[in-house]
Amino acid sequence: MKSNFKWIDNCDDINWKDLSHLYSIAPLGDKPVDMLQTAFTNSAFTYFVYDDALLIGVGRALADGVDSAYLCDIAIHPEYQGLGLGKAITQKLLDSVKGYSKIILFANIGKESFYEQLGFAKMTTAMAIFKHQDKMREIGLINEKE
Repeated sequence: MKSNFKWIDNCDDINWKDLSHLYSIAPLGDKPVDMLQTAFTNSAFTYFVYDDALLIGVGRALADGVDSAYLCDIAIHPEYQGLGLGKAITQKLLDSVKGYSKIILFANIGKESFYEQLGFAKMTTAMAIFKHQDKMREIGLINEKE
């Protein structure tokens, strides 16, 4: 992996339009700038990776300080995927929440094995309520009602 990528661990000078664009091409979906700004500034840990002025990777974690942490929004620019950036961002987030009782994330469908290599295990009792529950069923993220 290229060693001169610039890593930022705060939201002070983030161009939120660039982040919204990264979401759409990663693809993590279309998320409005104001929503992303609120989500990231309210997160306990954030990492942004740049190649010169281009935002190429991001990840964040919600955390309570001791018990529970949720890693989310790990996204890599398509032209930079396969370089180990996703693993590096995930590892930095894991280092930030080391010692917590439970560290959780939602893997995109098809990416489960990537996260298993980093120590995550599939849960059998995880439950969720999504804003768009039917869409999540449709894409296979949650099971059909029994």
